[in-house]
Amino acid sequence: MKGKLVYGENIAQAAQFVESGAADIGIIALSLALAPALKAKGNYWEVPLDAYPRLEQGGVILSWARNPRQTKEFKDFVLSEAGKQILRRYGFSMPGE
Repeated sequence: MKGKLVYGENIAQAAQFVESGAADIGIIALSLALAPALKAKGNYWEVPLDAYPRLEQGGVILSWARNPRQTKEFKDFVLSEAGKQILRRYGFSMPGE
């Protein structure tokens, strides 16, 4: 198998390999596997959480944002219960879960 492995530059490229058929299987972010572009094309299997260190993710609002009010509204939505439900739907977990 080692000679058949193909490595993407990043998760998005690995997902492209799978979506295009260039690879039969891939290890990609759960959020990409659950996205409509891939979800309807096959099956996914979640790597057990205890098999790798947890990946902490976050967001940033840049100081030069063109519309600070809208960026704050977006941040507030993402952190709201409705926003968290969307994140959970795509495989993200919230701090403390």
